[in-house]
Parts: sequence; structure tokens; C-alpha cells
Amino acid sequence: LSSLDDKKLEQVVQGHSVATNGKRVDAIMKTKGIISNLCFIEIKTHETDLLESKAYRSGCWAPSKELAGAISQVQGTVASAVENLSNKINPNDKEGNPTGEEIFNYQPKSYLVIGSMSEFVSENGVNKDKLRSFELLRKNTSNPEIITFDELYERARFIVQHNQS
Repeated sequence: LSSLDDKKLEQVVQGHSVATNGKRVDAIMKTKGIISNLCFIEIKTHETDLLESKAYRSGCWAPSKELAGAISQVQGTVASAVENLSNKINPNDKEGNPTGEEIFNYQPKSYLVIGSMSEFVSENGVNKDKLRSFELLRKNTSNPEIITFDELYERARFIVQHNQS
């Protein structure tokens, strides 16, 4: 993934008008490869709760209001981008000249970076009911892909360590 032509990551993907509010995403990026596609990233904090503080039913934990809201937020942003941006974007540089690049916008991938897996660890180990509740939600939510801050850190650390050898 990379930023769009070295622009800042946070971008407005739908303008503000009398009829609608503007939509701003924490990071709009493009995939790196032979073909580039748009990618949207919503970033919360490492302290954001992943689950409600009390069980919904015995052994079942509901997603936190913040997690459910963030999923809805990024899905709405992607839907707006699909509706309001063309299927193919040909960016211009700062002077308005075409860059020659093509970026496609067919059902773009999205990510949500939120919370920490430490939420499921107690003094005596992992709360398996909480972990199961979160993992079932996460594995059944394909867009956005939900990644916790500690997981993102470990992925980045792995990449850096293996690129240094």
C-alpha cells in the first residue's frame, strides 16, 4: 500500500453540499502492483474497546459501540466512494498535469485499525469467550478487515526484521 501521489493520507471522498455531508477517511491509499486499486483505512486508538464491558448472554460478548460504529463508518465511506467516484481514476500532479497512473475503484478493500488483543487477557490467562466472540465477528466481517494495533505492530516488526537480513 502507498499514499496517493504523496498526498496526505486523510482525504475527503465525498464533497459537502446542501444535500449531503462530506465523508472523510483517515487514510485513502492505493495498492502497489501491476494494477493499483483504492484502499480505505479507518484508524481508531489502541485503547478503543473491542467488546462491551458486560456479556450479552452467557459466553457471548457483543461488539463495543465504538467497534460497531467504526465498521459502519468505513462501510459507508466505501459505499460513498463507489457511488461518487468513477471506476477508474487518473490522478493529476500538483500543477494539474496527468501523472499517467490509473487507479481502479471496484469495490475497494478497507481496513479498520482498532483496539488491542490485550483486552482479552486477564491476570490468569485469555478469556476464551471474549476472544471467540471477537474472532467470530472479525472473521465474518470481510470489509473492513479488522486489525488491532498490537497485530499491526507485530506485522510491521516482522517485515522490518526480515528486510534487514
